[in-house]
Amino acid sequence: MTERHQADWTGAIARARAHAPYLAGLLDRHPALVERLEAGEGDAALALAHAAGAQAPDVASALRRRKQALALALAIGDLAGAFPLLRVTGELSDFADEALDAAIGEAIRRRVPAHDAEREPAGFFALALGKHGARELNYSSDIDPILLYDPATLPRRERDDPGEAAQRVARSLVEILGTVNSEGYVFRVDLRLRPASEVSPLAISVDAALTHYESSALAWERAAFIRARAAAGDIAGGEAFLAAIRPFVWRKSLDFGAIAEVGRLTAQIRANAKGGPLVGPGFDLKKGRGGIREIEFYAQTHQLIHGGRDPSLRLRGTRATLDALAAADLIGADEARLLGESYDRLRQVEHRLQMVLDQQTHALPQTAEALDGVARLDGLSDGAALIAELREITEAVGERYDALLAASAPANKPAAPSPARLSEQLEALGFADPEALGERIASWESGRMRALRSDAARAAFDAIRGDLLAAIAAAPEPERALARWEQLLNNLPSAINLFRLLEARPGLLDQLARILSLAPPLADALARRADLLDPLIDATAFELPGDVDALAAGFARFEAGDDYEIKLDRVRREVGEERFALGVQLIDGANDPIAVGEGLARIAEAATRVLTDAAVAEFRETHGAITDSELVVLGLGRMGGGVLTHASDLDLVFLFTGGTDRESDGARPLGATMYYNRLSQRVIAALSVPTAEGALYEIDTRLRPSGNQGPPAASFDSFARYQCEQAWTWEHMALCRARPIYGSPAARAALDAIVREVLTMPRDPARLRKDVLEMRATMAEHKPGKGPLDVKLSRGGLVDLEFLVHFVQLRDRAGLRPDLRGAIGDLAARGTLPASLLAAHDELTRFLVAARLLAPDALEPLPGPRAALAKACGCGDWDELLARLAEARATIAGVWAGLFDQQLEV
Repeated sequence: MTERHQADWTGAIARARAHAPYLAGLLDRHPALVERLEAGEGDAALALAHAAGAQAPDVASALRRRKQALALALAIGDLAGAFPLLRVTGELSDFADEALDAAIGEAIRRRVPAHDAEREPAGFFALALGKHGARELNYSSDIDPILLYDPATLPRRERDDPGEAAQRVARSLVEILGTVNSEGYVFRVDLRLRPASEVSPLAISVDAALTHYESSALAWERAAFIRARAAAGDIAGGEAFLAAIRPFVWRKSLDFGAIAEVGRLTAQIRANAKGGPLVGPGFDLKKGRGGIREIEFYAQTHQLIHGGRDPSLRLRGTRATLDALAAADLIGADEARLLGESYDRLRQVEHRLQMVLDQQTHALPQTAEALDGVARLDGLSDGAALIAELREITEAVGERYDALLAASAPANKPAAPSPARLSEQLEALGFADPEALGERIASWESGRMRALRSDAARAAFDAIRGDLLAAIAAAPEPERALARWEQLLNNLPSAINLFRLLEARPGLLDQLARILSLAPPLADALARRADLLDPLIDATAFELPGDVDALAAGFARFEAGDDYEIKLDRVRREVGEERFALGVQLIDGANDPIAVGEGLARIAEAATRVLTDAAVAEFRETHGAITDSELVVLGLGRMGGGVLTHASDLDLVFLFTGGTDRESDGARPLGATMYYNRLSQRVIAALSVPTAEGALYEIDTRLRPSGNQGPPAASFDSFARYQCEQAWTWEHMALCRARPIYGSPAARAALDAIVREVLTMPRDPARLRKDVLEMRATMAEHKPGKGPLDVKLSRGGLVDLEFLVHFVQLRDRAGLRPDLRGAIGDLAARGTLPASLLAAHDELTRFLVAARLLAPDALEPLPGPRAALAKACGCGDWDELLARLAEARATIAGVWAGLFDQQLEV
């Protein structure tokens, strides 16, 4: 159906004349526009409205004429049902952008006449906030820009001080847009959202604004910038400024303190709203309970909490944000739809109120006659029908908004207990020497712990103290958990967000206590980054990670303008969170440790892909690319086999396709060998060098051709030649677990072919046997097991299993799969190895993956970690686990004896 058939243009015009004096006046003044509207030609009417100021004598007059014509076209299109809400608000917001831009340019030219009218204004820009920033501007709204300038680039007279010049531009802008004359006004301009508006000038320098937002901004300012955008003037400068303050707006950790701030602000707004809390004459659609602002706050509160971690939530529009929250499973789809539809309807009614007299009002009329007029302008029968509809909407919205605040409102916690009372509580919880422990806890808040030196931090800690101590007392190893908690407090510069998270999600306290009690590596990680707990509020944290492609896509969700260092930091944060979540799965026994190890390998491969892409792109900016040549990364060891532990390093070999006689095409060209040697070093640094977000992986490249004596990267041809002509047997054994993890599909396939060709070369079985036994004896002498639980290096352990499998693979040129378990399965199917090695492999691998967290020193752990290890490995208790490990090692030793005629001491 066409727009004309859908819309009631005639009825809209009639209602406007009867019930909206402002619109009636515009209809009389714009006959040509009325003709288009009566014909139902909405788009043509808008085009005519935008051209209304073409013959005006100056910018100010042109903008006023255009504003009036646009107001008429949009109002009639809205009343007719032809223009949806987002089109109306979008058109108004776009015009506000254009008006601001025109006013900035005109203001600069008034002082600097030589400034080219066609040139983009440099050094001065307007940030749109609130509804203007979200492109949801009201029908009769003011605009709340923040005006900023760059003293170095602002056009000005030579003798003018930059600050004074900027204030002239700001004052002229306000006058151009806001002065009311015979042609009306363009927009009321409110500059009170600027930093320290009580004392600051109208326009503020970029540096001063950055200092404010980085050091002394208030909570409401952070919320205001959710919807901020560069709207006019030097757009590139505005976008650069917003990028610079992104960390201020979008916190890296979950911020449940945002709910408390929004709750306090809501209480103030509701208390000051006109018309009372119930819908009736005088009710404030914007500030009243269940009104427009509460829907906006509902969306923004979730954004403040979760938007720092999930860039998909960093949207400006209210409806779009609600839909994104539903897509992220943070709210229900039905809730998002109800709130979104309510928002649209409340905004429509708000527009009707403003159309009557072009007043920035949000309150329903006090008189029955005026209320009936607004209702009939909207197409309803009378004011009673409007009141009934609005009551239903606001009640539904208010219930949901109240529930959001109540769900995360701080509980009424008792005040910090006296020393005697604290000692009694600790004794009741079962702590040894409660009096001494009470003194120790009191010392935390006396200034010894830097995370508790502020009043706000101590208040937040007091709110969780009792529940925290109870969780620690119930942990498997309370004293260990308490010591680790103290270490965490001492290392963290600030712990307010951690305390608020634990208060908002008390179920995390037991999880935290178990982590501190059982897994030293995870406790150490928390002491560096307390926000690693954040993902655990989501049930998906206990699911295994997705495939490499999905992980890489998540790690690579960079934002426009992110530089190389920011990309390195982001991947480190994402990988740290994924690895931490898998560690928690291990100590909880939520998933098979082998599956966790496979997940760790997928994470490492995805991180390698993303950071290698970033390093390649950054390297090419200076050195260009080499035609028909690319970098390929080969994973070996546990990385090649696809099962890592939390302590694994990455065994990598860097190779490249194409000849060595080529040169790159960049500003600083390099020959192929030098190019890829430097590029591989850049990739190694990207994967291993600590940044502000910490380290990522240890990289081991000793398995490259010629080991540490060789260059960092080799061509495919030189790699193949080395492996066929010079490599030792142990290097071919290492190739049994080789797997390309970076490069194009064609390059990976070519490298796979080279590896297979090397592994299927004919070998003398006797010589191979001799080499294998000598290598294993040397390794056992120089690198024995570290403790009774070292299932990797101790005889009959995983290293012996690997030697067995690789010997048979090379001898028989069969079972050539990089994953050890798959290779054992293939060789067992051929009858060259017993199937019992599969069970032995699984027992030892499960234990290795779990023990790297729960018993990292390979010594027998305390009772708590023992129980967790047994559970992770599917055993009923510690004794059963030890028996299974012994059986697995005996199985491997038996196969070793049968294959090599050599007895192992296990």
